[in-house]
Amino acid sequence: MLSPILLAALCAVALLIAASIRRVPEGHVYAFRRMGGHIRIVGSGTHLVVPLVERVARKISLAGAAVPVEGIELAGQRHRAVVYFQVLDPERANVVLEDVEDVLRASTRRLLADPALPPAGDARRAWLKQSLNAELRDNGLLIARVDLAALD
Repeated sequence: MLSPILLAALCAVALLIAASIRRVPEGHVYAFRRMGGHIRIVGSGTHLVVPLVERVARKISLAGAAVPVEGIELAGQRHRAVVYFQVLDPERANVVLEDVEDVLRASTRRLLADPALPPAGDARRAWLKQSLNAELRDNGLLIARVDLAALD
C-alpha cells in the first residue's frame, strides 16, 4: 500500500506531465509566451511545453479571416467593404495580430479617400488590394480579396 504522501507526489507528477503536452491543430500556429516575455512560435503537431513557465499567448489561424469596414462614403454614396486576409508569416504577424482589424479598417478608409483611387469597380478593388498588400506584406499578412459594395 502506498503512503498518502507518495500517492500525492505521483498524482502531481502525472498532472505535470499531462500539462506539459500541448497539441496544436492542423492549420494553426500557437505563440507561447515565457515568463521573461520571450515568445516561441510552434506549428501544428504535438509539442512539449514547460508548465507554469510557458503559456499560450495567441492562437493564430492560417486559414484566413475577414474584416468588415463600415461607414465608407465614396462620391456621395455609402459603401461597405470586406477585407479578406491570411497570415503568411506567423513570426512577423504576431506583432500586428492583436490589432489587425483596426489596422485594416484605418488603412482601407485612408486608401479609399486617396485621390489616386480608380473610378471603376473592378479596378478600384484591385488597386485597393494591391495597396493594402504593399502596406501589410512586411507584417506577414496577405490580402486575399477586397469586396466593395454600395449600400442603398
